[in-house]
Amino acid sequence: MTAEPSGVLTGIHYLDGDFACGEGAMAAGCRFVAGYPITPSTEVVERIGRRFPMMGGIFIQMEDELASMAAIVGAAWTGTKTMTVTSGPGFSLMMENIGLAAMMEVPCVVVNVQRGGPSTGLPTMVGQADVMQARWGSHGDYPIIALCPQSPQEAFDLTVEAFNLAETWRTPVLLLMDECVGHMTEKVVIPPASEIRVVNRRLTDKKPEAYRPYEPDERGVPEFARVGDGYRFHATGLTHDERGYPIMTAECQARTVRRLVDKVRKNADRIVRFEEQDVEGADVVVLAYGITARVARAAIDMARAQGVKVGFLRLVVLWPFPEAKIRELAARIRAFVVPEINLGQLVLEVERCAGGQARTCGVPHAGGGVHDPEEICRVILEAAQ
Repeated sequence: MTAEPSGVLTGIHYLDGDFACGEGAMAAGCRFVAGYPITPSTEVVERIGRRFPMMGGIFIQMEDELASMAAIVGAAWTGTKTMTVTSGPGFSLMMENIGLAAMMEVPCVVVNVQRGGPSTGLPTMVGQADVMQARWGSHGDYPIIALCPQSPQEAFDLTVEAFNLAETWRTPVLLLMDECVGHMTEKVVIPPASEIRVVNRRLTDKKPEAYRPYEPDERGVPEFARVGDGYRFHATGLTHDERGYPIMTAECQARTVRRLVDKVRKNADRIVRFEEQDVEGADVVVLAYGITARVARAAIDMARAQGVKVGFLRLVVLWPFPEAKIRELAARIRAFVVPEINLGQLVLEVERCAGGQARTCGVPHAGGGVHDPEEICRVILEAAQ
């Protein structure tokens, strides 16, 4: 194990996705984590709990997931980068305080290592059925950013990116890993700290009397002031004005919520991220994410061997959704094929954005394991007809 003076690892390692996620958080500068044990995410905080003493970080095992989410929202006001980790049932319990973080514009990261559900479901087996909950789980209108790694290497890289996005847009960011990626062990390269792009919080330089905690900049994002630095302000989950004071009017609601949503929606082209292969001239495009993207590649090879022109679109960022890209592709292909380890969630977004210009064919899977590539190949062949 090679570590820099800060305690952050560097070099080539053999890690599972959960451990790599923990290392990514530490490399991004996270120094406060609160969580509650739940399969298959516990290894993330086990890694952090062992390594935090080397770098001055604090990990607290909370009494439950509600308290875990509340703890990281509160700790973030000190200027600290914060994170919590969970899986399906715990993710459900965190929803109220994820909405609080969105309304208060608190930068933080929530890792959900997805498993089979609903309810207790399949604690040790894979699922991808939290996709829509990630976007719409808390009540009201609010923005969300969600990333989805396909490998332990990306578990490291995208955890760093999740913190960067949280700090840039002052919003909670989700890392939607899945059990297969969390428990898969592969080579993970951790570069020196000087080579890792880390975004730190934009702290205000205004004098306390001139500071407004919810006064947006040109991107729609307010500057941040740390508790304890001499700034006195109000932070609340209620509809509020630029001072943070509750204002119970429809006009204030429209201004507040529209800005919250627009700061992500209007900057989506700076956040959306995907990988595309061989989409030019394709008749069918397979869209996938997480572990399913790796399985889909085998199916694509099978279909190509039978003469089908198949392209591939892998979503790295699930939310915001790459609507413009889907519309562009829909105008020139026959069909999308969307395999997911759920019974049909993101496929509905593809169908909506395709707008009838191209067919949308789902390949559902209830969870507990990954697709058989032949099953995906069969749908590709049917879609190409």
